[in-house]
Amino acid sequence: MNFFIEASPGSVVGVSRFASWAPGLGSAEEWREWARGRREIEKSKAGPPLEFTDPLFRRRLSQISRMTIQVLHDLMPFAEAAKIVFVSFRGEIAQQFKINRMLTEEGAVGPAAFSQSVFNTPPALAAAALNLRSGYSALYPGKDLFRTGFLAAAAPVLSGDARESVLVYADELCPSEYGRLCPENGRPLAFAALLGAPAESGGPDPGAEGGEDPLASPEKFIARLWSGT
Repeated sequence: MNFFIEASPGSVVGVSRFASWAPGLGSAEEWREWARGRREIEKSKAGPPLEFTDPLFRRRLSQISRMTIQVLHDLMPFAEAAKIVFVSFRGEIAQQFKINRMLTEEGAVGPAAFSQSVFNTPPALAAAALNLRSGYSALYPGKDLFRTGFLAAAAPVLSGDARESVLVYADELCPSEYGRLCPENGRPLAFAALLGAPAESGGPDPGAEGGEDPLASPEKFIARLWSGT
């Protein structure tokens, strides 16, 4: 299924393929029901099993890293030269919370605590797991502006520098200890989308009717894609 997404007035990007993962949603039909508001993503720490990776490699992976690896795996194959733009609002928040708690309770943090807690951990682990060699960028848009992340991924296509690029979004479950600081839509979700020039991505977007801006949030973006399948 092919889609058009208006990145900005007069600038259109095609989405030729996509993949998504979230707790409680497995089949395509379940994703379509979620897109229509008939199902909910579970507030769960569960992650995909990643049975295609080595057991030792996946043993300590966080939910966000597992989801990132899974959706990129499901999107493949794509051009070896396609650049990957990873977008997240909260990143490795569970691991970061462990560091904050250690600082509060123990007054110090050991070097090992920083393992797999940095901003680029999910795409870096995905590159290692899937042998991706084209490079990646990790982007954390301020004020939860998903449009900024989408434009960063679409820029090589819009400028004519690349035929396609890969947009990856992922956020894991916000620790309950953060309470009201957790966003309302703080459920775990990840997806990957292959972006390309509209001429290479088919006809009109079948999910475009309805008036909602698909770049208003990650949820609206992936719901637009699933509602059109």
